[in-house]
Amino acid sequence: MSLIVQKFGGSSVANAERVYNVARIVTDTYAQGNNVIVVVSAQGDTTDDLIEKAKEINPNPSKREMDVLLSVGEQISISLLAMAIEKLGYPVVSLTGWQAGFMTDSNHGNSRIRRILTERLDNELSKKNIVIVAGFQGLNKYDDITTLGRGGSDTSAVALAAVTHADKCQIFTDVDGVYTADPRLVKGAVKLDEITFDEMLELATSGAQVLHNRSVEMAKKYSVNLEVLSSLERKPGTIVKEVVSVEKMLIKGVARDDNVARISVLNLPDTPGVAFKIFSLLAARKINVDIILQSIGRDNTKDISFTVPLDNMDLAVQILNDNLSTFGGSKVVSDDTVSKVSIVGAGMQTHSGVASKMFEALSEARINIHMISTSEIKISVLIDRADSAKAVNAIHDAFMPAK
Repeated sequence: MSLIVQKFGGSSVANAERVYNVARIVTDTYAQGNNVIVVVSAQGDTTDDLIEKAKEINPNPSKREMDVLLSVGEQISISLLAMAIEKLGYPVVSLTGWQAGFMTDSNHGNSRIRRILTERLDNELSKKNIVIVAGFQGLNKYDDITTLGRGGSDTSAVALAAVTHADKCQIFTDVDGVYTADPRLVKGAVKLDEITFDEMLELATSGAQVLHNRSVEMAKKYSVNLEVLSSLERKPGTIVKEVVSVEKMLIKGVARDDNVARISVLNLPDTPGVAFKIFSLLAARKINVDIILQSIGRDNTKDISFTVPLDNMDLAVQILNDNLSTFGGSKVVSDDTVSKVSIVGAGMQTHSGVASKMFEALSEARINIHMISTSEIKISVLIDRADSAKAVNAIHDAFMPAK
């Protein structure tokens, strides 16, 4: 008998028909003799609707109260799915995140899982129940409800698979696997049979929305057997694993991230410690920084430019302006009209000319590059947001031309 964790996203349970479709997938898995834990997201646009309701009452609510509100979405999904499974005649129980033992830190809105107490889960599984768990949520040491941030249900599922030593963790979405690019944006996008954890992590971090990056990081750390597949079509998906078979593909994917902004601090003193002062201030407020570019010092000054998530831009600018005298810059400027486009592939480590080919594709499409960042398996560029769709198509065509 195997233990299988299955996660279903919001689009997979968006209405009654899809809830019953998910119920049949789950019960078919159970009927094959498996123990099943199911993690479910909020239905469709429920989370966005709840955010709008909050804004109607208070444009700037506390993060604690937002967690209390947003956790409701997943609780609706788990109860409805449990009702559907009951109607199909199978034993089932639904659990909130805290009932399932999720203990987190106290960073409301983007909490991290500290541990999972499995006693209740083990007890329900021993009764041969299908266990449905609300994703995205937990409880901190003060018994306050917390949420794991957007995409957090992926992380909930992988964490459950890790702590219960599940034989498989399946992430069901509205696409049938991981593609070389967003198939809604690039007509020639190709589904991958398999991809490494490192490649998937880079794609997720670069804007691909198939998996949450923290879930991939956790799956790699705990060697979780992970598969991405469709909830709407019964066919194999994409296996995410440590090592894949010998591949012919140099590049595994092209991704874009529109949730990005560029910030520049101008005319900084060209002295040691300036960068530390700037980025330590941002780190203290838990603002993640991605691409960083420092100009060559001239006339004893330099400029530092970097990217942050778009929703952190205003706070980052405020922090830097409030402390401008501390590090001696003359001005802080920001730009919220940019996008990050990235190519990812382990094959880049052993092949030269990859960057040149990417830049050539952008040049031929007459797209200007503002910033560049590289790693062993990723190259990212910052460009005008208006050009991002054209850039993804141009790069994909250069590396994976239509057959």
